[in-house]
Amino acid sequence: MKKLRAVAAALALAAPLAHAAPIVVGQVAAMTGMEASQGRAYAAGMQLVFNSVNAAGGVNGHTFTLVRKDDGGRSEDTVPATRQLLADDKPTVLAGYIGSRNVGELLQSGLLEKERIALVGYRTTEIRPDKAWVYSVRAGLRDELNKLAEHLATIGINRLGLFYEDGPGAPALIAAADESAARVKAQVIARGSYPAGGAAVAQAVDLFIKQPPQAILMVSSGAAAAAFIEQYRGNGGTAQLFAHSGADIEQMSKRLGEEQMQGVAIAQVTPSPYKIANRLAKEFTDLVARTPNLEVPVSYAMMEGFITAKVIVEAVRRQGARPTREGMVAALDGMDRVDLGGYLIGFRPGMRTGSRFVELSIISGSGRIRQ
Repeated sequence: MKKLRAVAAALALAAPLAHAAPIVVGQVAAMTGMEASQGRAYAAGMQLVFNSVNAAGGVNGHTFTLVRKDDGGRSEDTVPATRQLLADDKPTVLAGYIGSRNVGELLQSGLLEKERIALVGYRTTEIRPDKAWVYSVRAGLRDELNKLAEHLATIGINRLGLFYEDGPGAPALIAAADESAARVKAQVIARGSYPAGGAAVAQAVDLFIKQPPQAILMVSSGAAAAAFIEQYRGNGGTAQLFAHSGADIEQMSKRLGEEQMQGVAIAQVTPSPYKIANRLAKEFTDLVARTPNLEVPVSYAMMEGFITAKVIVEAVRRQGARPTREGMVAALDGMDRVDLGGYLIGFRPGMRTGSRFVELSIISGSGRIRQ
């Protein structure tokens, strides 16, 4: 009898593991091209978490596999690559998409609804309403604009410029920038754009030279921001420059000299990957230290990928023995307030922007990042 009870107990313990299988996380993003540093860094951050979880035996016995496909930053390739990934690899969740047009075309395609699959973690330069199936692990662009405007108000700057990517989301962005400025009794006096998906900034540079603001808010890709700073400073532009988080500070630092970068401020929507300010940052730093031959250097995009993966792992943990695509959505919508280690994430139906965290990084005279 004792032997039978022991066998029954062993079978009961093994039952949750009987259905354990790799959880495939699918990413379509730039692994080559202008924004490759962001796509690859985001992937590397996710892989840090998945490697650590897998080495510890997984979650409820489930292990994680990250499958990446390269769209080269080209929005016309994002949906076809996603279709191929869905057909070939059967992912449970999508993650780490980058680019306003890329994400926009994915949403317009209806693939998420058709496949009943969530996208967790993405980077765009647009203000988007919260939608079903799409979960952001970062603060919204409105939060960033408000933070930048509030900071400028404290130092007496009230004549602003806006440098932005032209596209379908531009009107909402312009309106949000005007609202943020008005809240602190400032005004956007000049607006210069560049074509979506590119980095042709000469026309915007000319505009800001002719209509000089005290400070310019840059809501752009990293490549466009770097090109703008280079040409604007080269043409004698003296306004203070403030970029939103998607500008990729590491990419700009590689292209631009210390003199060009000095004093540039960037809104950051994750804790710094360069210092241990909370438990999340310590975990990140410890895993980086234990990982030989990182694919790319440490960066804010890597930290964001790290956060995205932790959210995905938590959503799988909450589903128990049988995680599914629909189960991911239910688990994510139930994450009303989750502490990842000093970084709070919260989702619920109708609210899928998961964080309000924003802080400023400033480039010092030596080219170093400081808070």
